[in-house]
Amino acid sequence: MTYKNYAKIVLLIIIALFTSSIFNSGAFSQNQENLTPVLPLVSQEGHFLYTPWHSKTTYLINETGAVNHTWQSTYYPLYDSYMGDNGSIYLAIDSGQGGVQKIAYDGTILWEYHYTLDSSYATHDIVPLPNGDILIIMQEIKSRAQAIQAGRDPNTISNQFYPNMLLQIHQTGLTSGDIVWEWHVWDHLIQDFDATKDNYGNVSQHPELANINFDQYWSPGWPYVNSVDYNPTFDQILISAHNFDEVWILDHSTTTEEAASHSGGIYGHGGDLLYRWGNPQTYDRGDASDKKLYFQHQCCWVKPGLPGAGNILVFSNGNTRPGGPLSSVDEFTPDVDNDTGEYYLPPGGTYGPDDLTWQYMLPGNLFSAGFGGAQRMLNDNTLICSGWTGTFIEVTPDKQIVWTYINPYPYQHDEVYRTQYIPPYEPPPQPPHRPDLECNGSLSWSNIKPGATVHGSFQVMNIGENDSLLNWTVNNTLTWGAWAFTPSSGESLTPAQGPVTIQVYVVVPKKKNAVFQGNITIVNKENKSDYCMIPVILTTPFSHNIQHHGFIEKLFVRFPHAFPILRYLMGF
Repeated sequence: MTYKNYAKIVLLIIIALFTSSIFNSGAFSQNQENLTPVLPLVSQEGHFLYTPWHSKTTYLINETGAVNHTWQSTYYPLYDSYMGDNGSIYLAIDSGQGGVQKIAYDGTILWEYHYTLDSSYATHDIVPLPNGDILIIMQEIKSRAQAIQAGRDPNTISNQFYPNMLLQIHQTGLTSGDIVWEWHVWDHLIQDFDATKDNYGNVSQHPELANINFDQYWSPGWPYVNSVDYNPTFDQILISAHNFDEVWILDHSTTTEEAASHSGGIYGHGGDLLYRWGNPQTYDRGDASDKKLYFQHQCCWVKPGLPGAGNILVFSNGNTRPGGPLSSVDEFTPDVDNDTGEYYLPPGGTYGPDDLTWQYMLPGNLFSAGFGGAQRMLNDNTLICSGWTGTFIEVTPDKQIVWTYINPYPYQHDEVYRTQYIPPYEPPPQPPHRPDLECNGSLSWSNIKPGATVHGSFQVMNIGENDSLLNWTVNNTLTWGAWAFTPSSGESLTPAQGPVTIQVYVVVPKKKNAVFQGNITIVNKENKSDYCMIPVILTTPFSHNIQHHGFIEKLFVRFPHAFPILRYLMGF
């Protein structure tokens, strides 16, 4: 093989390797970008997220029923799922004592946490908090003896009793989490059944406490909390007390210790109930005619920015409704001070309101004995999930059905606990017009007499977006010479104004045979990472016994760090 042919082969190999590296680098970059894509919410009406009860798949559909995206879990749902950030979802999973998964848009499991607390297990609903923590509904297991000692009627209890609690879990790893807050209904009981037992008192005088003997369904799960929501404005929690036919509001601003007491938190009541509504019989201030809710499931606040914001929506299943089983969506406006988040209770009276703000009675064929939910939409319609029929409907304020969807996965009419409404996607607000700092020029002086004053200049300009404003300043850290800059800073420089010339004056140090160098830094005052540097070099006259050739001298000045050995030998 000739040298020429060998050289050609080597060249081809180098080109192939270089090309391969470019393509491989591009492919890797593309994969990285796909880890957190922008969710493609292209829809006029918004999207709907739900997980069928008998499916390990979560679906995001639009108003046509077309599937926009799916997420795959390794578990069946423990009722509910929620949209997170960057297209991820939170999914309550049915895994022994229960757990939660956070699944990325591309299917990556970002978190899988299993509840392992002794004598407790998860049930029903979760809600993600603004800080990324998860609030979950749990049941703790109490013995028959413990329940009786707490004042429970022995005739209404079997071997075990399951009072609810709430836990806030903070993710600490891919499969781990810490309990950072908790609330137990067990800490907030009252009873008037047995004066020899704990929690004895006058029920009607303590509406902030839960009567351990009010349980019209005599279920081991008590009060059978099946829904949870969070209000960041007031830092409050809304739960559905299913077996009480009530919704309750709690203070989340408490510590765990305060949540177990009757004082503390921003409202001063610890973990006691701040508000309750739906059935004043539960605190002995009403009768059956005053009851508003019947075996309800999902309850939630209408979110800020939506019609009716601050109101509460409840899916009332209607199992025990007078006149027959009919499900309804009930909207009411709580008696709350919108500035303080405090609720009004008239002395000796009941929590209001007495009347509903809006109600929609579902047709008989959409009766749902279990499950179900409702959410307000941006267009003032209400999205309703008839859980046991797997049917979603959109209803106008005047109660007209304008959209119907029947869940086909994994089979027609499969049950759905509820569906989450995702408002129509709006592009994120554009960032303000950003400047981009650039500098031109350098400062170079040679063979300058020590103590003299030299002059130079450089330019500062804004090469950013057309309407951007640059606020800049000179940051000089050089310790040699006395420096002056005119101007030393500037405000509101636009790209259209072009470059600004900075005049520089330096009093040279009184030192012969020296080379002074460094950089002057100019900084964008609004963005410290946006800066540029002007190189500086100054030399004073040389006085050596050896007469240096002019070319050598210029070469040393031009390249101050080059030729160190030669520089040393020649006395520089």
